[in-house]
Amino acid sequence: MSYIPLSKKDIEEMLRRIGLSNLEELFACIPQEIRMSDPLDLPAPLSESELLEYFENLSQKNLYPKFLSFLGAGAYPHTIPTVVDYLSSRGEFVTPYTPYQPEVSQGTLQIIFEYQTLICQLTGLEIANASLYEGATAAAEAVLMAQRIKNKSRILVARSLHPQYRQVISTYVRNLGLKVEEVAFDSKSGRLNLDDLKKRLDGDVTALVVQTPNFFGVIEEPGEAFALAHEKGALRVAVIAEGLSLGLLEPPGSYGADIACGEGQSFGLPLAFGGPYLGFIACRESFLRQLPGRIAGQTRDAEGRIGYVLTLSTREQHIRREKATSNICTNQAWCALRATIFLETLGPKGLRELAYYNLQKANYALENLVAVQGIKRRFDGPIFNEFVLELNSPLSKIMAALMEKGILAGYPLEKDYPELKNCLLVCVTETHSREKIEALVNSFKEVIS
Repeated sequence: MSYIPLSKKDIEEMLRRIGLSNLEELFACIPQEIRMSDPLDLPAPLSESELLEYFENLSQKNLYPKFLSFLGAGAYPHTIPTVVDYLSSRGEFVTPYTPYQPEVSQGTLQIIFEYQTLICQLTGLEIANASLYEGATAAAEAVLMAQRIKNKSRILVARSLHPQYRQVISTYVRNLGLKVEEVAFDSKSGRLNLDDLKKRLDGDVTALVVQTPNFFGVIEEPGEAFALAHEKGALRVAVIAEGLSLGLLEPPGSYGADIACGEGQSFGLPLAFGGPYLGFIACRESFLRQLPGRIAGQTRDAEGRIGYVLTLSTREQHIRREKATSNICTNQAWCALRATIFLETLGPKGLRELAYYNLQKANYALENLVAVQGIKRRFDGPIFNEFVLELNSPLSKIMAALMEKGILAGYPLEKDYPELKNCLLVCVTETHSREKIEALVNSFKEVIS
């Protein structure tokens, strides 16, 4: 049941409608001797996030307790304000399919327009579309877009780009004759290896794709790499797998990105066993005609009233297939709605504070974990809310022992990066209290000793 608070004025109006002057008259039929006059024996009120955590802890008493998880790797646990669930569950938002008829879709079109505006503000670029499936396909669509613009033979992707993003890109370009080459990461910092990039860059490169923070949680500084790519005539694609980082880090447009894309799951979408999530993409205005998906715009009707319409639809449902930029057949409108509510609820200051909170939590956890004997930090580059630990014991045994304690400590990297044996990617967000972080640290001490 929804909680609907009543103001003093509301109560007075309700009493007036039923012919009473005060609340005491409302309960006059209840004998005085059975009324409770003392305050209820209840604990002090909790904040929304504290209350959610209380019930989550209470659920641990069930037969199958929930693991204390420090998994990230592209899907991040964040506190979602209740207002996001409440507003996005309204029937007028849940039932519409797609805004083909603007005269009956003004609400949906306005939401999409506001969402596009927010993505432009976050990325520092001029144009954003009405969203894609999720981060991996957004990155692949960015590569396809770059190839339509440049039409060259090679694409350079950072090896520190999310492994699944790299796989999807390779699948998308398999039949285009476009060769995908990986640029190494620096073994010390975890950042893009500029020396390797310089060896690979030439006039045949369509685009350079760099993720920041990268898959290891290391914050890149792509400015120099993008400048080198620009000199060789390649487009610059920035990938953001953790959208929340844009609340604190420099926007891609400011360090030279031509296209910015990534995952918006952190903006009000739960982990939900892997989806649905929210891919976003933005670009410079000069590339407008090559942007996949649809773009909602603001206009005025014959009477001068503001209205919203689908301004540009370059997908194959709308135009001739050979002219289409993509076969993407969705705008993820409901997911974009939740992201819009989330971002507009927090505002610029709230988003920055939340991102800073993640930064501080992760660094606090890192500092305490590397103090444990048998654990060291793998990369020394600055981090956002993820970091890589290297253990001097077999990781599989350590992970199994931690899981027996109810802790999922992170994502093992060896499968995707054979060179990172016994390395673990750990994620810490605002959902991890100090007690949870200390539980992880103490559990590591117990299983390693």
